[in-house]
Amino acid sequence: MNTIQVNIKDKVAVLQLDRGRSNAINAEMVSELKQMIQNIGKDDNIAGLIITGKEGFFSAGLDLIELYDYDESSIRKFWIDFLNLVSVMVAFPKPMVTAISGHSPAGGCVLALCADYRVMAEGKFIIGLNEVPVGIIVPQGIFHLYSFWLGNAKAYRYLLEGKLMNTIEALASGLVDELVKSESILHAAERQIKKYIQMDSTTWQQSKINLRAELLEKVNADQTEMLEIMLKQWWSTSTRSILRTIIQNLQQKSS
Repeated sequence: MNTIQVNIKDKVAVLQLDRGRSNAINAEMVSELKQMIQNIGKDDNIAGLIITGKEGFFSAGLDLIELYDYDESSIRKFWIDFLNLVSVMVAFPKPMVTAISGHSPAGGCVLALCADYRVMAEGKFIIGLNEVPVGIIVPQGIFHLYSFWLGNAKAYRYLLEGKLMNTIEALASGLVDELVKSESILHAAERQIKKYIQMDSTTWQQSKINLRAELLEKVNADQTEMLEIMLKQWWSTSTRSILRTIIQNLQQKSS
């Protein structure tokens, strides 16, 4: 695995995103995440999963620098695979906790939303879905995942303005469940997941599936038509211009 690391302790798998400083999501990370999460889901020796990032970043979201240069076939496959990864994560039957170790906008936020519980590091970090200002159309399945935690009205408003929340706002909105000092984030995540795995696994997992039934139906709905609209906008002059500006700013910051 080139983009993630996994350690197993006391029947809990800790999956750390490990791709550069900001853990930007590309096709390789999507593929590796899906494979590893499916393997963990099938492993009877693992009772739960914690996903975390690096100090300062959980994930900065999609790697726009790399994705910008994908051809039509590659970007289509990327979006299909990313949405499929979200479906796999939402359907993950075992307890999943995200330890959000720093900034987590856009795609990083989407990954965190799939969990049953979110612990976030205190500090000047941001989290939320800011796709619309970037020129990316939000898939219905992502809206339903966002609104599952925030409620329809708040998710609707926040998505259309591309709101990025600070940690206090994220806690107040229900986007995250707990704020802790950065050095305590894994301890807090472990404490929460132990509460889950101490319960009868069949009862807990079936209850999770029951509670997510409507969400799973929406996330797994046929999104072919929506994807065509997304891709058309991805290649539009306006979106390409916005992406170029973002990429130039990112490159200037890294130089």
